[in-house]
Amino acid sequence: MAPRLAPAGAGLTLRLPLRTTSPASLLRTTQFHTSTPQSVKLGWSTLPPRAKPTRFNQVTSGLPAPTAGPAAALKRKAQSTPVRAGVLAIKKGMTAFMGLTGTRIPCTVLQLDRVQTVLNKTRKDHGYWAVQVGFGERDPKNVGAPMLGYYEAKGIAPKEQLAEFKVRDEKGLLPVGVQLMPDWFYIGQRVDVRSNSRGMGFAGGMKRHGFSGQEASHGNSKNHRTIGSAGPSQGSGSRVLPGKKMPGRMGNQRVTVQNLPILLIDNDLGIVVVKGAVAGPKGCVVKIQDACKKPPPPEEHIEKTMRALKERFPNAEEHLQQARERHLELKKARREKRIEEILAGGWEPTREQAEMMERAAAEDGA
Repeated sequence: MAPRLAPAGAGLTLRLPLRTTSPASLLRTTQFHTSTPQSVKLGWSTLPPRAKPTRFNQVTSGLPAPTAGPAAALKRKAQSTPVRAGVLAIKKGMTAFMGLTGTRIPCTVLQLDRVQTVLNKTRKDHGYWAVQVGFGERDPKNVGAPMLGYYEAKGIAPKEQLAEFKVRDEKGLLPVGVQLMPDWFYIGQRVDVRSNSRGMGFAGGMKRHGFSGQEASHGNSKNHRTIGSAGPSQGSGSRVLPGKKMPGRMGNQRVTVQNLPILLIDNDLGIVVVKGAVAGPKGCVVKIQDACKKPPPPEEHIEKTMRALKERFPNAEEHLQQARERHLELKKARREKRIEEILAGGWEPTREQAEMMERAAAEDGA
């Protein structure tokens, strides 16, 4: 039988050896009770000491420095952002080229129509770099007053459609008012083409999603092309799950066709011919830009296109400044209700505008 312990107060004294605490051990024990929170977000590694990747000369404990904010986002997206702006074009249709060996090459004809730069967006003012481009022209009677003032300040006629092209840095910005021609690209270059697909209207599940349908006979009554049950009860809560493939509107969605090679460019006709098909019906507006998954155009081509823009539009900055001053004068006249007097006096074109009008009249007469 096991011996019993002595009752309390029976004169039994227990003496335990004293343990001295060194300053180093005290420091180790107090490190786990600090008020500073320890988490992965703050740079603490959850890996054991033997698994820390110190052999790759990492400054931290294996975790990268936390990065957040617009600047970090732009840096992450730099490699997938094109260096230059793109253009707007209208899809004219498809045709075919015959290769040297008799191979039939289907291609799409895209036509540029008075494509001009309208606005530059900067990192300081807007948070990113981009170029706003306008396409075609619109009757001023069909444009609202705010947009008329917007175009008036740029010295540009109202555009049919505006689009924005993000660029990698400030080197991709362009002077306002210059016109982009098909030679903005070169033959053999890979481009990304974006457009809205052709609208199909309301379509069923078999056409829209490729469902196989139900049985043609053996007890099936008037449910041959239906999708069947849509909301199972057990497990999902007697409801239709979000994203369920069902009948609905088909088409009219943004489609991007990447890495299409350019087969032909013509400044006189204003066309760019790309290999393959482009989404959308004839007459739809498409966006053409340098391919984001391919290397950017050579520096020689970029410098050549910039020199061509400066030669074609040497006074772009002066024209923009004059348009801004004229816009402020007309804005003040509208507030003072003197716009009718200015319009009654007639419009006097500048020397450059008069030369352009004479040149256009001479070309028409020839």
